[in-house]
Amino acid sequence: MKERGKIEKLWREEKYRVLLHVQNAYNKIRALLKESPSLEEVQFQINEAINHSPTTGSIINAYEHMWGYFKNIATDNEKHKALMLKDDFMNHQIELDALLSYLSQLANKYDIKYLQESTVLN
Repeated sequence: MKERGKIEKLWREEKYRVLLHVQNAYNKIRALLKESPSLEEVQFQINEAINHSPTTGSIINAYEHMWGYFKNIATDNEKHKALMLKDDFMNHQIELDALLSYLSQLANKYDIKYLQESTVLN
């Protein structure tokens, strides 16, 4: 696989994990990818991003981005559960793992390969 292909694969796998940690780094890496970065440069930027502690806001932002894959195909019960989990997380009643576990279940149920391959859900 050529380096650009490796970079694109890496970003596909890591983008939601980066977004979960810090939106600005996500935007910075997206801009970087429009240039001709090396694989090492992209990996460095990803590592820098995931060293930041995620905030409630960054977690909810990433959750909503990933939920977007399901909003038009999920059942009413699944939609209700997604909202309840989000509210419970925002009220500190559940941990991040509960949100990610639910998204992972949905990704497997609906066979959403892009999310199944995302490191944030694995």
